[in-house]
Amino acid sequence: MTSNLMAMTAVELAQLFEEGDASPLEAAQAALDQIERHNDTLNCICLVDPATTLDMAEAAEARWQKGEPNSPIDGVPVTIKDLTLTKGWPTLRGSKTTDPAGPWDEDAPATARLREAGAVLVGKTTTPEFGWKGVTDNPLTGITRNAWNPERTPGGSSGGAAAAAGAFMGPLHQGSDAAGSIRIPAAFSGVFGHKPTFGVVPNYPLPGHIGSLANMGPLTRTVNDAVVMLNVLAQPDFRDFMSPPVQGRNYLDGLEDGVAGLRIAYSPTLGGHAWADDDVATAVATAAKVFEELGATVEQVDPDIPDCRPIIETMWFAADAFIVDQMPPDKVKLMDPGLVAVAEQGAGMSVQDLIGAHAARIDLGVRMARFHQDYDLLLTPQMPLEAIEAGKNFPDDRDMGEWVDWSPFTYPFNLTMQPAASVPCGFGDEGLPVAFQMVGRRYDDPTVLRAARAYEKAHPFKMPEGYV
Repeated sequence: MTSNLMAMTAVELAQLFEEGDASPLEAAQAALDQIERHNDTLNCICLVDPATTLDMAEAAEARWQKGEPNSPIDGVPVTIKDLTLTKGWPTLRGSKTTDPAGPWDEDAPATARLREAGAVLVGKTTTPEFGWKGVTDNPLTGITRNAWNPERTPGGSSGGAAAAAGAFMGPLHQGSDAAGSIRIPAAFSGVFGHKPTFGVVPNYPLPGHIGSLANMGPLTRTVNDAVVMLNVLAQPDFRDFMSPPVQGRNYLDGLEDGVAGLRIAYSPTLGGHAWADDDVATAVATAAKVFEELGATVEQVDPDIPDCRPIIETMWFAADAFIVDQMPPDKVKLMDPGLVAVAEQGAGMSVQDLIGAHAARIDLGVRMARFHQDYDLLLTPQMPLEAIEAGKNFPDDRDMGEWVDWSPFTYPFNLTMQPAASVPCGFGDEGLPVAFQMVGRRYDDPTVLRAARAYEKAHPFKMPEGYV
């Protein structure tokens, strides 16, 4: 066992803090050391502020010494995605168009809840500009790289968070997901990522251009850590008027109950609307058999849904057009050319196009709600291929033109607002991680997490070597 505290989970660190065998100050310094050691290679952390981090850790240490921690993650290092507001730290969104001077005088709900819980903020993680695509590079900070292979992307838009998780830069990492931005990097980076049911984690400012597609959630090395973090994130905040009433739910309850008796639908291609390379498909099919061995009823069946790509493209491209339309021409010249090109497509859409997409989205949600009358969970591949080359929006050797070409399993469940988790399930032919996706009924995050935990117990996730 390495002596590096960053090899510990959040749950293990808290136990060490309680027993006096390690301190939040030591953990914070270990996280900062990991960032210093590996960030030049991975470029996943875009802001560090050691003085603030160590001050937070010192306060946490005092609470543990008094036996009065604020929460089970008091003193545990956490990163915040650079789309999420942090009081006192700039949120530049990967863009040269953002004024670093701020003012930066407000926390987003996720940041506020983590502070209240006593978590120690160790840095901000990289994102593509305004989170517009499924890989992580931007004009401001450059290319972020995968902890398994720096020649590959970690995915996006929470790619910095996923790379930081894989490189042991702390156990807890906050991400956001409006079309797959937690699950894409989780799958490419071999870590666990959970997109909660829309509204479970309050969001402010709720991005007006993407609205109810957007979700906040955890990226971690273990399911337990994600659940402990979700318990903190899923607390009320009056600033999110779309968030439901307080549920008072402890997501640890029932987490270890297994999957015996659950009805799981296994859909390899979502009825022909998605695809997966043979190595990915084989790994996911093997994972489906694991759930049978664990006592679930698994049936290969497709939900009765249409091709969702026209819906997400209309909504997403129109949203990108809105972003660019807010910029003066001199600032547009500073933006990612890919974002500007997609925005031009969105600007050509009509009001009827957008209303039609919203109508199709409602129908999709009803279809999935009907499907879940017969099935507790839906299991699919997560990403249909292994991580692509860093700095590319799509692989050169395939007939593709947009990142949505290689993410067909993610965005349908932003449209339906359902909980969905990316669960590592092995490696592809190139030795890079692959994952399956587990989708549940709206507000049934516990069953999704319970299934992910059951699989993790049967097949513990492997992490990259050489970081701790």
